[in-house]
Amino acid sequence: MLHLADLRTQSQALFEQFSTLWRRLDLEAAKNRLDEIEKQLSSPGAWDKPEKLTPVLQEKSGLEAEISRLEALKQAKEDLEEWLLLAEDDQSAEILETLEAQTQLLEELLQITEMNMLLSAPEDSKDAILEIHPGAGGTEAQDWAQMLLRMYVRWADAQGFKAEYLDFLDGDEAGIKSVTLRIRGTNTYGLLKGERGIHRLIRISPFDSSGRRHTSFASVDVIPDAGDDIVVDVKEADLRIDFFRSSGPGGQSVNTTSSAVRITHIPTGTVAQCQNEKSQHANRDSAMQILKARLYDLELRKRQDERQAEYANKMDISFGSQIRTYTLQPYRLVKDHRTNSEMGDVEAVLNGKIDVFLRDFLLYLHAEN
Repeated sequence: MLHLADLRTQSQALFEQFSTLWRRLDLEAAKNRLDEIEKQLSSPGAWDKPEKLTPVLQEKSGLEAEISRLEALKQAKEDLEEWLLLAEDDQSAEILETLEAQTQLLEELLQITEMNMLLSAPEDSKDAILEIHPGAGGTEAQDWAQMLLRMYVRWADAQGFKAEYLDFLDGDEAGIKSVTLRIRGTNTYGLLKGERGIHRLIRISPFDSSGRRHTSFASVDVIPDAGDDIVVDVKEADLRIDFFRSSGPGGQSVNTTSSAVRITHIPTGTVAQCQNEKSQHANRDSAMQILKARLYDLELRKRQDERQAEYANKMDISFGSQIRTYTLQPYRLVKDHRTNSEMGDVEAVLNGKIDVFLRDFLLYLHAEN
């Protein structure tokens, strides 16, 4: 436990950081805009065409989350000030423990606020479509892809986000051959966009009876979900739609009928497929959503190419191209090669604690621009 002098010094630094950030925030403006939206939604006839309210409801949800975060930040700062005053008169272990906990809380909320301020691009607020594909290496790489899937699902759960499967293909013996997720939540794409790239794992292989060390690769792609509020012009004449039988364990006719769907956008060569649903119609709808999201992302990348060329380029799933390395042997370390961020607690990272890497990438991207 820290001494009062140390806690006082740490708190003062946090108060200065709070003051700098707070001047750039506008809680009252957010509340006023939320009031306007609520009046709009309660006006006569507002719900006659509910489909047109989707962007308004999304903005409302984002404002509510932002107001909640800012009010929590302000309250944490005020609580820390009160506990500092109490500690001046009573330096008991209980008071100092609470003071230290309040210091940590304010620090965490400041980091979250700073990270959200870095999400200024229009697409940052959208849901994310995340894809994982193993590199060469058979079962070893497919198992690594499944470990990454588990990491992102656990991260989403910890954030209160919803992860839903759009496409899933089991590995031959273990792991996965490919997976596509939609992760819904505030600023999901903005938070996850730095995960796009090649992820490398170094470990003693559980599939090697000789106990040798193996290096595995998997690619992660993250694109913003175009949603219903963005019009992506897709002409039927530009599409080739193929139907085929689903792969995997099946059950309830999943892999006994031609319910899986693959859609190719002929002008761009963009492909999307879905085989996770039981019906051909549901798979077609999901595949179209993925296709529109990819076309939307393709347009975004064209616009960002000049100022974010390194970020936009897709690298080979091979040595020398990784954005992050997860080392389990001969030492334990996770290192991001773009930001040089490191964490020694590999288990925590693989269990979804990746916020340090997400935040540092946003700071890196902000500095680059």
